[in-house]
Amino acid sequence: MRWRQRFGQPSLAVSGYKPPKDTMMAKRTAKATEPEFPHPRTTTTLLGQDLALAKAARAIRSGKPPQGWLISGPPGVGKATMAYRIARYLLAHGAKDSGASDLAVAANDPAALQMAAGGHPGLLLLQRGVNEKTGKLMTVLSVEEIRKLAGFFGMTSGAGGWRVAIVDIADDMNDNAANALLKLLEEPPSRAMLLLLSNTPGRLLPTIRSRCQRLVLRPLDDQSMMQALEKFLPDVSESERGQLVRLSVGSIGAALALAGGEGRELAAEADRLIETAAQPDLVALLALGDRLFRIQDGLEKIGDFLIEALSARIRARAHQGAPHLDRWIMALARLKDAFARAGGLHLEPRQTLLTTARDLSRTVRQAGAV
Repeated sequence: MRWRQRFGQPSLAVSGYKPPKDTMMAKRTAKATEPEFPHPRTTTTLLGQDLALAKAARAIRSGKPPQGWLISGPPGVGKATMAYRIARYLLAHGAKDSGASDLAVAANDPAALQMAAGGHPGLLLLQRGVNEKTGKLMTVLSVEEIRKLAGFFGMTSGAGGWRVAIVDIADDMNDNAANALLKLLEEPPSRAMLLLLSNTPGRLLPTIRSRCQRLVLRPLDDQSMMQALEKFLPDVSESERGQLVRLSVGSIGAALALAGGEGRELAAEADRLIETAAQPDLVALLALGDRLFRIQDGLEKIGDFLIEALSARIRARAHQGAPHLDRWIMALARLKDAFARAGGLHLEPRQTLLTTARDLSRTVRQAGAV
C-alpha cells in the first residue's frame, strides 16, 4: 500500500529514503551489557504482594491447599518469585504449619539449596522450548512439554512428600497443550501442586481457570518499587531510579530491563510513538526500525514497552471516565497480536513499526488521543 494511502501526505522525502546498505545483511549486535539479577528460584524477597502471599500461606499451612494455583498479574510483578516461594515451602515442609507463616524458607535449608542449584527432583519447570533448527525460542508452549507432567507427577514423591510443577507462561500454550493440561487438572494426583503463571488469564480455557485457585498479583506501588531498585541498582542515582519507577508502571521486571542496555531509550521511543500517533514521523520510524534490527531482541523489547505504555494510558483514561476506550482496547489487542506474529515469523522491524503506527493513527482519528 502506498504512503499516502497509509498516512496521507508524507513529510520530507519519504519515497527517497534509503536504508543503510548493510541493514538487511547486518547481524544483530551482541546484547548490551546488562546488570545481573538473581533468578526467581533464588530470590527470597517478595515485595508488594502481601495479600496474595497471605492467601497462599493460609491455604498451604492449613494442610488442604488446592492442587492448582493460577498466579496472574502484569509481567514483572513477581509471579515467578511467588511460585518458587510456594514450591520452596512445600518441598521443605509439605502442606503443614511447621514453617514460617509467610512461607519463607532459610537459604541453607536442603530444599532451598537444591532449588537454587536447579536440581531439586521434586520441582519441574515447563517453558517454551528452543527450536533446534533456528536456535530461537518457540512461539508456543507445546503439548510435548505439557506431557512431561504425567511422568513427573507419576514419580515417587521427594523427601518432603510433594511434587511441584511451574508452567511459565501458561498463556503460551497452544490448543493441544491446553487440552493436555486440562486432562491432568481433571484427575489431579495426590501430593502434587501445579502453579500456572499468566499475564493474561482471560486467554486460558475457562475450564482451566475454574479448576485453579486464583492468586492475583498487582502492580507494585512506588514505595515498593524504590525499595527494590535501591537493592538491585545501588549504583543508580535516586533521580534515575525515580525515572525507572515512572516508566515501568509497577513492574520491577520492566524497571530492571529498562536499567540495562538500551532499555530506557527504547521505552522513550515507545512513548514517542504513542504521543505522535496522530501524525507519525515516517522517517524517524524507518530509522528506528533499522536500529532495532541491530539490537538483540530489539523488536520484542520495544513491543513490550509499547504494550505496557498503551495499557497504562488506557487504565488512566478509564479512571477518568474517558469515552471510546473500547476502540483503544481493541487496538491494544491488535498490537499484542502484531508483535507476537512479528517475533514468531522473524519479520523485519520497519514493517512492523509502520503497521503499528498506521493502526495507532487510525485509532486516534476514531477515538481521540489516549
